[in-house]
Amino acid sequence: MRMRTGLRIGVIAATIFAGGSGAVQTERVMAASSAAAGGAAAAEAKHKWAIVLHGGAGVIERRSMSAETDAAYRASLRAAIQGAADVLDKGGSSVDAVEAAIRLMEDDPLFNAGRGAVFTAEGKNELDSAVMDGATMKAGAAAGVTRTRHPISLARAVMEKSPHVMLIGAGADQFAASVGLEQVDPSYFFTERRWQSLIRQLKKEGAPVPARPQGVPPAPSGGLAEIEPPDAHKYGTVGVVALDRNGNIAAGTSTGGTQAKRWGRVGDSPIIGAGTYASNQSCAVSATGTGEYFIRLTVARTICSLVQYKGMKLQDAADEVVQKELGAIHGDGGVIAVAPDGQLAWSFNTPGMYRGRVVEGGAIEVKIYADEK
Repeated sequence: MRMRTGLRIGVIAATIFAGGSGAVQTERVMAASSAAAGGAAAAEAKHKWAIVLHGGAGVIERRSMSAETDAAYRASLRAAIQGAADVLDKGGSSVDAVEAAIRLMEDDPLFNAGRGAVFTAEGKNELDSAVMDGATMKAGAAAGVTRTRHPISLARAVMEKSPHVMLIGAGADQFAASVGLEQVDPSYFFTERRWQSLIRQLKKEGAPVPARPQGVPPAPSGGLAEIEPPDAHKYGTVGVVALDRNGNIAAGTSTGGTQAKRWGRVGDSPIIGAGTYASNQSCAVSATGTGEYFIRLTVARTICSLVQYKGMKLQDAADEVVQKELGAIHGDGGVIAVAPDGQLAWSFNTPGMYRGRVVEGGAIEVKIYADEK
């Protein structure tokens, strides 16, 4: 079944595909270029800012979500979008907005980023992040971070305060400290629900279970009091793309990676062109899903190349890569995107993706499931 409605800013054009493994949804918000009556007025017209955000894609279904969990995720998505909107409303840049929203999500234990990060097989939290400025095409990234409270701010510092694009491990944390970014004990990132999720997975796989980290609260005697996210081990990344009033775009992504990862594994999130990309000549993209597949297809850059070199509409380009190319190699996940002319898009091939968006002057929208229009 295929449905479309083609209207102006704030009106959704939705496409829903029914497939063998479940519904797949893609949606579009096409923001038309503003045209004032009279040359002088047109010259003074500014872009309407816009924000698109995701909190991870995966097997996210209503039947596995309590009303309380559903409401908690929606509230957190809305708060992050509002944080970015406040920045743009005050004339901030797209990079400022991306950083602001992701910092909020890194502090929210619901999401697999920052304080809500999943654990490695060794019982550690290793954090990855990236940011890219579409106006300058400068980028910064960090991988395997264990002590920097806000990895997205570290990625921005790499972009703006170092000659490099990516830093890893202890060196990345040392650089973060040298530029004044807050450092924390690794126990700061510990959450009981993520720890219990790791233990369940390792026991199921028959793998060794690491000792409980030092400096964390004792194990609860009863059930978990915190919200248990569905399919916690499989997916989880946060990302934001934004367009500011000057017509500049940016993208940022932050993640704890894949639960029970080993050997210093790094996914697509901090890899420029795979999980994060932005250029004012095309679009800004942040991805979420099985990172190995996104790396192989350089998903973010490929979408932008289709826009820039083939003249494809943003939604069509996102669908081409996510629904066709990614699906063809059995990769799961999704993307969010924004173009300098105001086109917004998201596309995913999983039963759900935590997501939201807003255009200046419009209402914030947040969605979770594939069948939400």
